[in-house]
Parts: sequence; C-alpha cells; structure tokens
Amino acid sequence: MLIDAYARRFSYLRLSITETCNFRCSYCLPDGNTCDSRVGELSIAEIKRLVTAFAQLGTRKVRITGGEPSLRKDLTEIIATCKAVPGIEKVALTTNGYRLLRDAKAWQAAGLDAINVSIDSLDADNFHLITGQDKLAEILAGVAYAQALGIAQVKINTVLLKQHNAAELGDFLNFVKSQPIALRFIELMRTGDNASYYQRQHLSGSLIQNQLLQQGWQLKTKAKTDGPALEYSHPDYQGNIGLIMPYSKDFCADCNRLRVSSLGQLYLCLFTDSYQDLRAFLHTDDTAALQRFLQQAVQGKAYSHQLQREHSGSTRHLAQIGG
Repeated sequence: MLIDAYARRFSYLRLSITETCNFRCSYCLPDGNTCDSRVGELSIAEIKRLVTAFAQLGTRKVRITGGEPSLRKDLTEIIATCKAVPGIEKVALTTNGYRLLRDAKAWQAAGLDAINVSIDSLDADNFHLITGQDKLAEILAGVAYAQALGIAQVKINTVLLKQHNAAELGDFLNFVKSQPIALRFIELMRTGDNASYYQRQHLSGSLIQNQLLQQGWQLKTKAKTDGPALEYSHPDYQGNIGLIMPYSKDFCADCNRLRVSSLGQLYLCLFTDSYQDLRAFLHTDDTAALQRFLQQAVQGKAYSHQLQREHSGSTRHLAQIGG
C-alpha cells in the first residue's frame, strides 16, 4: 500500500496526459498555452507501466486529466489501457467537454466510468467571457448525451468567480433540480501566475455551504476513492451539489490522491515546491523499482498545503498537472 507518515492511504491517481488546452479560461490560461508542452508526453506503454505500479500498491481509481485530455488522439486507447490494468476499478475523465458529443460513446466502450465536465456558467455570454469559447450549448448537449449513454457518473465542475458567476446559484440549483447530476463548486486557488486575478475573484465556498444548509441540503457520506468534494443532497432535487474548499480547515486531513504529470513527474501535492521524475522507471515492464520509489516518496508528503499562507508552490497554472 501507499501510506504516508500521517497514515493516509493513496488509492486515487490523477494522471495528466497533456498540458495543452484549447480553451483560454480567465483563471487558468487566459493567453493560451505559452510553450510546446506536447513534447515528451507519456506514451501508452509508459502509462500502462505507471498505472500498473500504482494499482499493485492499492490504487483503485485513475482520473485522466490535462490540460484538455481529449486533445490527445489516443485518449480512447489510454482509457482502455488504464481500465485493463488489474486492480483498477474506476477510470474517470475531466474534460472541458468540447468533444463529448463526438467521442463519449467511444470513451464509454473503452471502459470510462465517470466524466467531470468543466462548465463555469450556464449563461452563454458569460461562459464565452470566462472560457474564450462560444460552446456552451454544444457542451451541455454533450453532457445530456453522456447521461443518455448511461455513463455511471456525470458531474459538472464550476470554479467560483466573484465577478462572473457568484450570482448564478439559483440557475445552478435549477439545473440539478430535475436531473440526476452532481454539480460541484470549486474555490478559485491561487497559483504562480494569477495572484491579482485571485484577489479580485476569490469567493469562499463557505458562503454557498451556508446557503445550502439553510435551504435543507444534507451532507452525504463519501466513498473511499472519492475526491475532496463535500457533496450535499436535497429531497426535492434529483441532483446533488458539491463543494471543494481547499482553504477550509483540515482540507488535507483525508487526502487520498497523488498526481503524475504528462511528463512522468510525481507531484505529492498540487501545490508542492518540487516533483520526482519517474520516467527512468517506465522503460521496462518490471515495476518493482518504481513501487519501491513510490513507497519511499510518499513518506515525504507534507501534512497540508500552504495556500492559507499564499504559497502555491511550483504550480504555474491549473493546466500544469490537472488541477
């Protein structure tokens, strides 16, 4: 098992397969990608070896992230590769949704169990302003298609932005009222290149949490491989509302996930100062050395990030290792 010095067990791997993204979200890549980040991305064979090593150490869930993972033409094969690894029970994908209508069926056939789609506004003009793309209707159609296919979990991720979507809570609640979908609000996090933007736009998730509790929403119990979201349900709503609040007390106490970048770099935390390069361990199918390295590496995982002290580590932007 992968167990750190604080007795936390890591059963969840977040695997970035590219830093490249075709959206220009104001909180992440407002100027688009600034480097040729396609060079050196993990191959299918390397991904198989990596996921195999993690699975043999108790990892049960893999989330494929980016950048925008669907920009890789071999995404369907990557999904199938991860799902075929013995011990992996769940393969999930985080996407901006621009290829959902075209590829969701193929992804499902490859073994995809869950999709998280980033939608930061339900107003088309506001969505365009935030993302730089006028594609809200197409993405919502893709979400509906994924649900119709019967993909077990379809969720929406919404980054809270004080000046852009703070007034849309009623619209988001109406969206989940009549359909069984989970919508999660994510607090904006400070990264290396967004300090001034963060100061203008950060909105505490506790404000949403208090409104939900006042309206009769109830906290649900987490599954072992769930991420950090606190998910709430209401008897009058088919869907759920989740909150990811990295600035809240004890946010890191039950951390169960590790991150690997598209270049094969192990990040013990989204906001760590450093990473460990795993590439040298991915040249052969013998994963024993990689397993030993991972078991030793997790002993150096800090108890908590330092976001409260305005320290975001080496993370330049959220596309770097998948948020």
